[in-house]
Amino acid sequence: MKHHATEEKVKPFRLVKYFTFTSLILIFIGTLIFSLLNTHWAKTMQEKKSEEYARVLIENLNHQVFLQFIIPVALKFGKIQLSNENQFERMDKVVKSTLHSFKIDMVNIYDMDNTISYSFNHSIIGKENAGGKGYTDALKGKYTSTLIQNGNWFEILLGFPQDSRLVTFAPLRAEQPLSRISGPVLGVVEIVQDLTQDYKEIFDFQIRVIITASVVMGGLFLVLLLVVKRGEGIIEKRAQERLKLIERLNRAEHLSTLGEMVAGISHEIRNPLGIIKSSSELLKKKMVKFDPSNSIPDIIIEESIRLNNIITDFLNFAKPKSPNLSACKIEDILEKNITFLTSQIKQEGYSVEKHYDENLPEIAADADMLYQAFLNILINAMQAMPGGGIIQVSIHSADHTVKIVIEDEGEGIPKDLLEKIWDPFFTTKAKGTGLGLGIVKNIIESHEGKVSIINKPNAGSRVTIALPVNQRAS
Repeated sequence: MKHHATEEKVKPFRLVKYFTFTSLILIFIGTLIFSLLNTHWAKTMQEKKSEEYARVLIENLNHQVFLQFIIPVALKFGKIQLSNENQFERMDKVVKSTLHSFKIDMVNIYDMDNTISYSFNHSIIGKENAGGKGYTDALKGKYTSTLIQNGNWFEILLGFPQDSRLVTFAPLRAEQPLSRISGPVLGVVEIVQDLTQDYKEIFDFQIRVIITASVVMGGLFLVLLLVVKRGEGIIEKRAQERLKLIERLNRAEHLSTLGEMVAGISHEIRNPLGIIKSSSELLKKKMVKFDPSNSIPDIIIEESIRLNNIITDFLNFAKPKSPNLSACKIEDILEKNITFLTSQIKQEGYSVEKHYDENLPEIAADADMLYQAFLNILINAMQAMPGGGIIQVSIHSADHTVKIVIEDEGEGIPKDLLEKIWDPFFTTKAKGTGLGLGIVKNIIESHEGKVSIINKPNAGSRVTIALPVNQRAS
C-alpha cells in the first residue's frame, strides 16, 4: 500500500516540484544575468563619465596653457620651444597646477610633427610618431577615448583586470577672446586616467550583489524545500487515507458478495449437516450393542462438528454482526479466555504471564465478540509454539484508550507474509480456513479500535489491540 501511496503522491506533486525548483533556478540565473548587466551598465556609465571628465579637464588645461603659457612665452621669446628649460619648467608648472588634485595618471603634449614635446614621463620626451590614430583624429579636431585593460583573458572576462586606463586624445587649440575654443589646432593633448580602482570597486559591488543574491536564493530554496516537504507529507497522508478508503470499499464489496453467497448456501449445507450429525449419533447408540469398538460414527460426528464450525466462521467473517455495547472490563474477558484454555495450557506446557495496570477503566463493548477475538489470538499464540512456551498478556490504559498486548515466543511471521495475514482464506496452517485473524479485525474495527501484528526483535510476535474508552453503550 505504501508503494501505491507513493505513486499517488508523486503524480499530482511532480509538476508542482518541477515548477517550484525550476522557477527558483531561473530566478537565480536571472538575478546573476541582471547583476552582470548591471555591472556592465555601471562600467559603461563610468567610462562615459570618465570621458566627459577628461574632456572638461582638457578644455580647462587648454585654456590655462593658452593664457598662462602660450601667449606669455610667445610675447617674451617670440616662439614656443619646450626644449628650452625655462619654457619647459613654465609649461610643467602650468600643467601640474591646473591638474593638481585631479585623478590623472599621465599627460602628453604632441607638437604638429607627432613628437612628444611635454610629458609627465621625461624619458619619452622627444619620441616621434607615438600618437597613433588618436593623434591623427585630434589633428582633425576630434576627441577620442580608448579603454586599455591589462590582464589575462579570465580576469578581463570576469571584469577585474589588473590594470584599466582610459586614454583620451584632444586637440590643443588657440583661443579667441570672449569665445569658446575654436581657433587653429596648435598640438595634441593626451590624458591617461587610471580607472583600475574604480573598476575594482564596481567588481566588488558585483561580488556583493552575487553573494546577496545567492544568500537570498539559498534562503528561498530552504523555504521552498520545507514547503515542498510539507506538501509531500500532506499529499502522501491524503493518498494513504484515500487508498485505505478504497481498500475498505473493495473489502466491503468483497464481503458483501461473499456474504450473499455464504448466506445462500449456509442453510442448504447446515440442514443436511444437522441430519447427518443426528443420524450419526443415533447410529452410534445402536452400534454400541453390536460393535462397541467401531469408531466410524464418532468420526462422522466429529467431522460434522468441524464442518459446522467452518460454516460458522464463514458467516462470522462475511456478515459480521454489529456489537451489542454494554459496560465491561477487558481484564474480566481475558481472564475468562485464560480460564477456558487452562486445561490445554497445562497439558501442552504453556504458561501465561499477566501484567495488568491497576484501576483499568470500563469500556462499552460486546463482551462475547471480544471474547471470541481474544480466544482466536491466544489460540494462534499457542499454535506458534508447538513445544510450549510463555504467553505474555498485558493491559494498559492511557489517553482514553485501553491497549491489550499479547506476545508469544514462537518463530514469528515471515516478513513477506506480514501484509497477507489479514487476507481472507490466507493461512500457513495445515488445517484452518484462514478467517481467524479476519474475524478478529472485523470485531476490533466494529468497536472502533485498531489491531496490529509485528515480529518482536528477538523472537515471537506481538499482537496489539487498542480500544477506545469513550464509546457509549446502546
